[in-house]
Amino acid sequence: MPSPLHDAINQMIRDRPESALEILRDLKGVDIPHTPLVRVESNAFNDRPSKDFTPDTVISAGPPRQPFHGLIVEVQQEPSEAKRKQLPRYAASLWLMLDCAVTLLCICPDAATARFFAKPIPTDLPGYALQVVVLGPDDVPAISDAAEAAAHPEVAVLSVLVHLERKVAEAFVDGLHLMPGDHAPQYYEHAYSMAPPPVRRTLEELMASTAWPVHSPFAREHFGRGKNEGLVEGLSKGKAEGRAEGEAEALLLMLDARGMHVPDSVRERITRCHDTDVLEKWIRRAAVIEKVEDLFD
Repeated sequence: MPSPLHDAINQMIRDRPESALEILRDLKGVDIPHTPLVRVESNAFNDRPSKDFTPDTVISAGPPRQPFHGLIVEVQQEPSEAKRKQLPRYAASLWLMLDCAVTLLCICPDAATARFFAKPIPTDLPGYALQVVVLGPDDVPAISDAAEAAAHPEVAVLSVLVHLERKVAEAFVDGLHLMPGDHAPQYYEHAYSMAPPPVRRTLEELMASTAWPVHSPFAREHFGRGKNEGLVEGLSKGKAEGRAEGEAEALLLMLDARGMHVPDSVRERITRCHDTDVLEKWIRRAAVIEKVEDLFD
């Protein structure tokens, strides 16, 4: 089952698909022409008569009717021989579908996993072996400059995740102020959701010292978009009670934004909860559940 880290990286790529091409160019040296025509494609592949199979994210570059490059982005957190054997099928399917060059980018936060997927993958088709482009921890620079973090936000998010250094987190938070106002909350949310607990505490500490008094990533998103003045007032108190109220309101906003009906019993349970750790767990879960009843499982 996909993990929150897996989902967060893929969502970041889907939110801005051109960032995957930038990663290939800037960090892996893959020569892909620049184009404003970049879009996320369907990831429903099929190799009849077997069942459908779906890679994480599929992107095409170029005109919709005649793209010049296809890109498959996979997030892998542990070695898996079964998944490794599946990757050449993904690449071949997209090549047949788009009739253009295809690259498979595998993002591996773990070094051992990166080494595993970096090996050429042979197939039963004579002459066809797939060389995956792997982005591992060693490929992600430690970004300690705010301007650079703002210029390359996706790489800055990965840098926070990989290097776990305070100076990297500081550059990322400072870089948020240099990003467009509607983008910064989104990247903070991605970084926060991916980071381990010690880095999350660092991000919260750094955010608390800025003019943006928002602790939860989803609460921060709504604050940045100016959607709820009451939430901002509650968070700005800087008190545990105010923060819990803000987390609860952010959770309700998230459920509402996803079009989920919230029964009164669920709403009451959320608003009566004053444990911010529990509320943040519910917020992260709210991003992936299919029905409200699964929120508390």
